[in-house]
Amino acid sequence: MSHTLGIRQAQKQKTRQALLDAALELLEGQSLSSLGLREVTRAVGVAPTAFYRHFRSTADLGVALVEEALGSLHPTIRTALSTTGDTEERIVRAVELIAGHVERHPAHVRFIARERYGGVRPVREAIGEQLARFAEEVAEALAEDPVSEGWSGDDLLMLAQLYVDQMIMTACGFLEAQEAGPEERERITRLAIRRLRLIGVGRQHWLDDGHGDNAGSGTTS
Repeated sequence: MSHTLGIRQAQKQKTRQALLDAALELLEGQSLSSLGLREVTRAVGVAPTAFYRHFRSTADLGVALVEEALGSLHPTIRTALSTTGDTEERIVRAVELIAGHVERHPAHVRFIARERYGGVRPVREAIGEQLARFAEEVAEALAEDPVSEGWSGDDLLMLAQLYVDQMIMTACGFLEAQEAGPEERERITRLAIRRLRLIGVGRQHWLDDGHGDNAGSGTTS
């Protein structure tokens, strides 16, 4: 009996993944708001009613795609944060990791880029929540860096959000460069490195002249 249930569960998971894969492929040329349920089930070769065994709606499917797309980005972020070396080496390595991620998961990156500000609210919110969690992870890592001594938690989170936004912007740039050729890819690489350097310079001097939340917070008698 348990063997039969296991087979059914495996088949159910296989169909669910097939629906996700088909939707992702269909979304290469359209937004989620225009994607039809029947388009997806037709691509998989199942009846439309089968869709509802896995997702409540195309918006629900979109949220699952967000989890899949940004979930694959977690290892890249962790690797970038754990990279050793001086500041320049870490910046170059981070940009290389982002470029590699785009090469491996172009459809996922395109989906997030399109739907981050798209017309399906649950998907926009899911992307926002995932990126907020990324920023919290980055902030925690930044807090362990000696350069962050004296920074407030709010300022560290703000810095982390800058890094995450830059990461997404760079990923979108590399995605567009895939069609433009190697010269455009090199331009995006140089630009991303310069932007990260600029953030780094600002980070080093953030507490100068009382800019940070914790700067000048000493008590007076």
